[in-house]
Order: sequence, then structure tokens, then C-alpha cells
Amino acid sequence: MVVARVGLRKLGYKVRVALIGLAIAAVSACTPIYQNHGYVPRDEDLKKVVVGESTRADVGLDVGRPSAMGVLTGSGWYYVGSRFRQVGVRAPREIDRQVVAITFNDKDVVENVERFGLEKGELVVISRRVTDSNIKGVSFLRQLLGNLGNVSAADFLKKN
Repeated sequence: MVVARVGLRKLGYKVRVALIGLAIAAVSACTPIYQNHGYVPRDEDLKKVVVGESTRADVGLDVGRPSAMGVLTGSGWYYVGSRFRQVGVRAPREIDRQVVAITFNDKDVVENVERFGLEKGELVVISRRVTDSNIKGVSFLRQLLGNLGNVSAADFLKKN
């Protein structure tokens, strides 16, 4: 009978340790895990970039090489950084995204510096430094075809 009591005490101790271990594992599984992807320059580094004066080489030295470049004219550098949060076995969810766009003119001089953020699923301009506004990258043919929807047959049939 003494042996049976000792066996129950040991079993009770093992069950308690197992339950405590299971509780610790369950609580730690609910701890969020944060992951950062990409690179976005800090504001201190972007202050070194002077619109209208800094060149592409200067930006490469002061800010660093971009994670993406413009494909149409090759005039833009884009720095993209995202932050993801994962809880337990759920899929990671993006909680923040920052995009810095630096565009250059034909002489490789900085023309524009913009910082975008992701607010409620929409792209929002956070800061912008612009010297000149133009319609680079849009060809004459694209402008012409873009206006087709703005013209109606009634415009041609007007009587003077």
C-alpha cells in the first residue's frame, strides 16, 4: 500500500510538470514573431541627397544601392522595406511597408525624392521633394490613344 501511494505521488508530479510544460508551450506559441524584409534608407541618410545637385553616384554612396530600378526609362531607384507579423501557425501578415523612390533626369541628377507608406491597404505619399513636374516615360502615341475615350461622335457632328 505504501508503494501504491508513492507511485501516485510520482505520477501526479509528472502530470503537473507535463501540464506546466504544455501551458508554457501554448503561451509561447502565441507570441508574435516579427520579420523585416528589404531596405529603406533612414531620413538622416535621405537628407544627404540634395534634389537638383546630387548625382546617381552620390546617392549610391550616401544611401546605398536600391532593391529595384525603373524599367521604362531606367531613371528611378526604389527602396522597398516591409515588416511582417506572424502569430502561432497563422500565415505572416504585412503590417508596414515603406517605399522610397528617387528619380533622376537625363544627366543622372536627382530630380525627385518621395517616401510612400501603406495605410489601410492604400499607398500614401508620406514626403515628397520635387524640382520639376513633367510627363516622362509617356510617349506621343500613348498620349494620343489615351484621349480616345474623351472624344465622342457628337464632337465631330457639331454645326457651326
